[in-house]
Amino acid sequence: MSDQTNRLLGDTPARTAIKLIVVSLIVGFVMTIFGLDPWDIVSGLRNFVLDIWQTGFAALGRIGNYLLVGATVVIPVFVILRLLSYRR
Repeated sequence: MSDQTNRLLGDTPARTAIKLIVVSLIVGFVMTIFGLDPWDIVSGLRNFVLDIWQTGFAALGRIGNYLLVGATVVIPVFVILRLLSYRR
């Protein structure tokens, strides 16, 4: 069991805990210097996902517009070409 735990954590549990505590202190210090709050990060990620979601559907709407504009030219040309080739 201990070997599996060490393999999972990458080291002994005590050493892994110490490493995590040290890294957490450093990251917390840096975030405090820059005035960042964990909720700011969560809120930023949420806004990022919402913006992508809304922009994605706007892009789909633009694709639909492109399809309709292109179809107004392509379909009549296709019909005319088919009629001209049908006569032969």
